[in-house]
Amino acid sequence: MNTVVIREDDLIETIADALQYISYFHPMDYIRALAAAYEREVSPAAKDAMAQILSNSRMCAEGHRPICQDTGIVTVFIKWGMDCRLDSPRSLQQVVDEGVRKAYLHPDNKLRASILADPAFSRVNTRDNTPSVLNVEMVPGNKVVIDVAAKGGGSENKSKFKMMNPSDSIVDWVLEMVPQMGAGWCPPGMLGIGIGGTAEKAMLLAKQSLMDPIDMTELLARGPSNPTEELRVELYEKVNALGIGAQGLGGLATVLDVKIADWPTHAASKPVAMIPNCAATRHAHVTLDGSGPAFLEPPVLADYPEIDWAPDKAAISVDLDSLTPEVVASWKQGDRLLLNGKMLTGRDAAHKRIADMLAKGEELPVEFKGRVIYYVGPVDPVGEEIVGPAGPTTATRMDKFMDMMLEQGLLACVGKAERGPAATQAIARHKSAYLMAVGGAAYLVARAIKGSKVVGFADLGMEAIYEFEVKDFPVTVAVDSEGQNVHVNAPKLWQQRIADEGLLEKA
Repeated sequence: MNTVVIREDDLIETIADALQYISYFHPMDYIRALAAAYEREVSPAAKDAMAQILSNSRMCAEGHRPICQDTGIVTVFIKWGMDCRLDSPRSLQQVVDEGVRKAYLHPDNKLRASILADPAFSRVNTRDNTPSVLNVEMVPGNKVVIDVAAKGGGSENKSKFKMMNPSDSIVDWVLEMVPQMGAGWCPPGMLGIGIGGTAEKAMLLAKQSLMDPIDMTELLARGPSNPTEELRVELYEKVNALGIGAQGLGGLATVLDVKIADWPTHAASKPVAMIPNCAATRHAHVTLDGSGPAFLEPPVLADYPEIDWAPDKAAISVDLDSLTPEVVASWKQGDRLLLNGKMLTGRDAAHKRIADMLAKGEELPVEFKGRVIYYVGPVDPVGEEIVGPAGPTTATRMDKFMDMMLEQGLLACVGKAERGPAATQAIARHKSAYLMAVGGAAYLVARAIKGSKVVGFADLGMEAIYEFEVKDFPVTVAVDSEGQNVHVNAPKLWQQRIADEGLLEKA
C-alpha cells in the first residue's frame, strides 16, 4: 500500500481548529442529555443551575467564546495508521503542541493559559497552554484518527484510583468516592471508569472512556446486553440516588452517563480508576487522510433547547459597596442573591503570596476589610469585552487560607463547590458567608461584570487580583454565618426524598 503523507501544517490546523471548536461548542449529545435532565428535575436550585449552564452554552455557541474560563489541560489521543508518515522535521509532540499554541493564542478567541512548568517548585506559567498530554497508538491502516480533549482542573482534580483486591466491589467503591468528590467537578456530567491493566493503564482507560458519546437514555430503553452495560446502569442509578444533584445543590441529576472501559489484568490485581467529566465536557474527534486538514461542522443552533436563564425576581439584591456584617448575618443557606457593586478577585497564587507577605510583615496591595472576594481566573477579553468568561474556580483550594483572609476583615467569598469542615467553621466563627456561583456558566456570569481593573499582583496574569464592578451577579448562599452548609444539607435531604418518594422512578 502507498504511504500517505500527513503534512505538518495539516495536523497543526486540525488540532488548533478542534480546540477552538470545543472551547465554545458543547457536544450535542451532552446538550440533549442535560436538557432532558433539566425537564425532569424537581429541585429548584438544581434546575436553576442547569438553566444557567444551558443558557451559557447557547451564548457561547453564538458568540464563539469559552464555555468555561478554565479552558483546560489538553489531552490528545492519536491512532496513527502505520501506512502514514508525518512530513515534519519535528517530533509528533512538538507538532501537536504547535496546534495547541495556535489555538490558545487565537486573537479572536484567546483561551486561558493554565499550564505550569516545573510543577513541584517554581510553577511558572508557559503562557500558551503547552505542552499537551499526548497518547499515541500505532494501528494498521492509512489514516490518522485524533481525539482531542481539554480537561478543566476542577474535574481532573477529583480523579480517583484504587488497586482493589479481586473480590472487592466496584459499585461500593464508586458510591464511597462520589460523595467525597463533592461538587468541584461541576455535576451533572459523566463518570469514566477504567478497570484492569496496570495502575497507569486503568487511569488511561477511564480518560479514554469519556470520549464516547452519551447514550444512557438509549441503553435504558433497550436494556443492558452484557455485564459491563449492567454495571453502567447500576452505577448510573445508584449515583443519582445519592441526591448530590447539579452543582452539589441537591437534586435528581448528578451524572448523565457512566462509561466503562476495561483491559486484562494480573490475577492478583483489580486496578480501578474513576475520572469525572464536568459540565464543560470538551472533546472532539477528527480523521486525517492526507488530503488536508480536518475541520468540524458546527452544530445547528436551532437544535439547542429554548432555555433563556434570567435572574430570579425573588433573589435578594445586595449592595457590595455598603455591605455590613449585619447584612451578611441575615443571609441563610440556600438564599439566592444578586450582587451589585465592587468586589475583589483572587485565587491560589494570590492567596499564597498574601500569606507570604503577611508572614514578612509586608503591606498588602489592597485592603480586604469590608470586602467580598471572588475566586476566579478570567479569560482575557477580546473586542469590546470588559472581561472574558469568568466563572468561579473550586473554593476548596482556598480553604487553608480562610482564617487568614477573614482576619483581614473579609466579609464574604464567592466560588464554586463545597467548603471543607475547617473553612466552614472559620466562616461561622467570623460570622462571614460563602457564596456559590455556577460552574460551567462562565460567559453568562461575565455578562454581569461591568468593570474590571488589576489592583494587585499583575505579574500573576489570570491569577492577579482584580477589582470587578458587577450588576446582578447571581450567587447562592452556600455557607451562612451560622455555618449551615448547603452542600452538606441539601444532598442529604434529596437523597432521603429520592428514596422515600421514588422521585427517580417518576422522572
